[in-house]
Amino acid sequence: MIRAQAPGKLFIAGEYAVVEPGEPSVLVAVDRHITVEVEPAELHGSISSDQYGRAPLLWTRDDGVVVLDQDHAPYDYVLSAIGTVDQLAAERGIPPLFCDIRITSELDDVSGRKFGLGSSAAVTVATVRALDRLYGLELTPLQLFKVALIATVRVSPKASGGDVAASAFGGWIAYSAPDRARLRGAADAAGVHVLLEREWPGLSVRRLPAPEGLRLLVGWTGQPASTERLVGSVQHRKPAGESRYREFVADSRAAVGQLIDALERQDAAATLLAIRLARTALGDLARHAGLQIETPALTALCDIATSAGAAAKSSGAGGGDCGIVLAPSSADVHRMLTEWERNDIRHLDLKVQEAQGAIDEHERSEQ
Repeated sequence: MIRAQAPGKLFIAGEYAVVEPGEPSVLVAVDRHITVEVEPAELHGSISSDQYGRAPLLWTRDDGVVVLDQDHAPYDYVLSAIGTVDQLAAERGIPPLFCDIRITSELDDVSGRKFGLGSSAAVTVATVRALDRLYGLELTPLQLFKVALIATVRVSPKASGGDVAASAFGGWIAYSAPDRARLRGAADAAGVHVLLEREWPGLSVRRLPAPEGLRLLVGWTGQPASTERLVGSVQHRKPAGESRYREFVADSRAAVGQLIDALERQDAAATLLAIRLARTALGDLARHAGLQIETPALTALCDIATSAGAAAKSSGAGGGDCGIVLAPSSADVHRMLTEWERNDIRHLDLKVQEAQGAIDEHERSEQ
């Protein structure tokens, strides 16, 4: 039995703009995980998950393509991870293997509703991590992330990969994305093995220190949101409001840059200001794009936190799911949590997942 885990994530700042290659964001990994257990099998493999409450589904290969015996969207990322690792193994002269895969998740509530903590990224990273051990590929942390990102964009081409990076590396990170369309084409044309040896222009992953004197709190609205739909809506509207969109990207870049600088200097006041600027930038984007990024529940979450002396914003694509708060010691957190409860906002008892070792041997960034 091979057992691998990957944590969930939260965006702190940089949402939406991060889908543009090279644009910065800040994320944290959280201490709730998806666990993937793998056992070698023969003739066919199986996938089962406590998230979906169904019997194991059989998978096999059809002309080299990994397929289920029926369409089952929740497993798309798992299948893509299997297929991408298969491709890499074949390129290294390793024959394909079958295995039984069992998935368990801490990234949803007892009723199965997702908290918005990046379950797709976490299951992709955990699956690649387990298959890396099954095949004996001995991927470095950066290579494992790259394989997981290739698998992700084969399912969701617009995905930034920030959640994949947080799940792969843990801790607080600054992240900017490569050009995923070029990446996907190169993986198909040149192969995964070749791509792992290349630099990926635009990609940067580096560690950030946790903010001193500030407490990270997370509220959940109980309203699941579709990241792919919301991000797709912004991208669809982008040509009609190109100048407004460019302004948003510039505003986001400025806010995230200030946040990164404040975290590195351990300047709590500047960190809080940067969070507020990031919220303002998202609000401007929502108004100009005609989208509801900050739902009434998220607005209540943020406004209650602000009145208690903290800084808050939606996390990720918005439209429901989570909001994040950074609270100084002077903030009235008890009053905030009480008001959240009155507004049906659930406080998630999350902590930052510790860093998963070096990003690369030199904490490498690729520019």
